[in-house]
Amino acid sequence: MTSRGRYECLIDAGLWPFIDRTYALFPAAAEGFPIEWQRAAYDAMCQAFHAGRPPGVRISDLRFGAARRTVPARRYSIGGTESNAVVVYYHGGGFVFGGLDSHDDICAELCATTGFDVVSADYRLAPEDPHPAAFEDALVVFDAVAATSRGPVLLCGESAGGNLAAAVAHAVRFGNRRPAGVMLVYPTLGSDRMAGSFVEHAHAPLLSASDVDRYDNLRSGDAPPFGDPSFAPLCDQDFAGLPPTAIITAECDPLSSEGQIYRDRLLAAGGRGWWREEPRLVHGFLRARAMVPRAAEAFSRIASGLTALARGEEPFAGARRCPTAA
Repeated sequence: MTSRGRYECLIDAGLWPFIDRTYALFPAAAEGFPIEWQRAAYDAMCQAFHAGRPPGVRISDLRFGAARRTVPARRYSIGGTESNAVVVYYHGGGFVFGGLDSHDDICAELCATTGFDVVSADYRLAPEDPHPAAFEDALVVFDAVAATSRGPVLLCGESAGGNLAAAVAHAVRFGNRRPAGVMLVYPTLGSDRMAGSFVEHAHAPLLSASDVDRYDNLRSGDAPPFGDPSFAPLCDQDFAGLPPTAIITAECDPLSSEGQIYRDRLLAAGGRGWWREEPRLVHGFLRARAMVPRAAEAFSRIASGLTALARGEEPFAGARRCPTAA
């Protein structure tokens, strides 16, 4: 059983079986094993939590980009209906793990819940392909989808994928094709690692502050370029012109403060931004949505938030730091 410490009471009691099972499948000590072993364990963990695809969701695998370098992707759609919008989705996994199968059920459920097509990007992974490889692939997929979509295109990403969604939004904001909105789910954005939730929740279950540093080093070859907005969007000196952006974080997560900081930077630049911290949840709660009602409610807010962003509406009312709930 996971050592719980002060998180025994901070975290929703229903999450502990999910946390314990995650560690049983993908142990904290896995970082000492070869990357290939870690990826196999991560993929097996994702498969163990796979909730299945909702009825009616169809998939098609495709590739985007030039002949020399194409990016695999998977499109989810509702059979027999025309989508009003497209969500470009970037999966999590610390820039080291994951792919089209690891977050397959999450993308399928977002498609079924919103009615929008979802395009999942299979970007290159570190350390074999260090930064800016993942960012370049993320940009290729957005550009290709935006060039062919008649309706609004939204960006959505969780954890490492949230970083990519934000980085793409910064890169394309003054171009001919801009996302209609952005949804960031417990994103890593490159803030001060010696303050806020990085200190308060440095040893949180499922993601610690040292884990974040390790992934940054793997992604960058031990030299994180924190001045580069395509690596750390919060380091951008100019937040003007960014699309409406919603951020959802987990209370017990070292990354939580980054959501608030990013929202505040958007507002200071005259943009539209919303932040909601989900009480008593941890990093990676999307995978627990079939097991834990609180995680399911958060997932529902993400889906409804995407629908609102596509309509130009506020994604969730009263979005602010939420007090810890019983």
